[in-house]
Amino acid sequence: MSFWTYILRCADGSYYTGHTDDLEQRIEQHSSGYYPTCYTFDKRPVELVWAETFTTREDAFAAERQIKGWSRRKKDALIAGDRLHLQRMASRAKVLRDGASTGSAPPQDERMLITTAHPEEAPEPVKGVVSKDPATSPPIIVLVRPQLGENIGKAARAMLNFGLTEMRLVAPRDGWPNPAAGPAASGADIVLANAQVFDTLAEATADISNIYATTVRKRGITKPVITPEAAAREILQNAGRSAILFGAERSGLDSDEVTVARSIVTVPINPDFGSLNLAQAVILCAYEWSKTQSLASPPKTDLDPPASQFELDGLIEQLDSMLEPLGYFTPLDRAPVTRRTLRNLLTKPAWNALEVRTLRGVLTTLARHRRAD
Repeated sequence: MSFWTYILRCADGSYYTGHTDDLEQRIEQHSSGYYPTCYTFDKRPVELVWAETFTTREDAFAAERQIKGWSRRKKDALIAGDRLHLQRMASRAKVLRDGASTGSAPPQDERMLITTAHPEEAPEPVKGVVSKDPATSPPIIVLVRPQLGENIGKAARAMLNFGLTEMRLVAPRDGWPNPAAGPAASGADIVLANAQVFDTLAEATADISNIYATTVRKRGITKPVITPEAAAREILQNAGRSAILFGAERSGLDSDEVTVARSIVTVPINPDFGSLNLAQAVILCAYEWSKTQSLASPPKTDLDPPASQFELDGLIEQLDSMLEPLGYFTPLDRAPVTRRTLRNLLTKPAWNALEVRTLRGVLTTLARHRRAD
């Protein structure tokens, strides 16, 4: 079975990159608007300008990710350097439509391989959290059918706060890119710029070995249920890539989407109000992952050292000498207790109700004396 990575030129001149196991069908779907939430839906007609075959879906998906990280100039260079192969593919697609045999695939040395086409132009990897174990990659955050651009932006902000940078979007309702996402991300532009868009959840998770689905609803599905903290520990030990799925704002993940996961991730929550917004759910999982990493803590501000007992005694004696002539320590039989309370107030960091009343008595006495003058 062959898999394809392809580039479409949209009516507005932009490019769309995807992968599929049936190129002819996928191009027809893009052209007919089969996916209303796809980037190409309102940018038709589209034109196939480049494609390449791979023996595994993982290789095709890796090529798609690489191309999506390229600049417009790099994509133009790739397209311009592969016109002959593109013509062969266009002819092959025509033969398929006519019901004829496709013939054999072109020899390996005639094919342009993504990994060698423009090695000097390959993008640098995105800098995110470096795992304690270099073989462990941070989890991918997959937003399934997200509705509002603002929520996507807030989720990106939550991710970057705790060192996650890889976001995938499955059929975003309002398309992608979404102008409302940027302001809500508050500077997490690197997450949005590298976000990848997929038409289906199957495509978004094709290269994922360990999938976790977040939900608080009982859906009659028998799967292990773990907390975000437990999921983070598992991801740290997992072989292969891991992803955490988050559903649409209104309804969350549906039952079919939950079934693709190995485990369900949830948190103890008020049974009468179990509604988290998208960014809140993302930040819970991102924070637990960050606890397994070496994120920098905010610098601590050095506090001034506490006053010495000699300094405190001087303050107490000065205050006592000011209050004594004003008759504060009355009645006389209560004077020792009042002085003890005042000393205790000035030599401990926390004040109780009695201490507050004592201090207010001091202030009242001083104020009364000033009025008498």
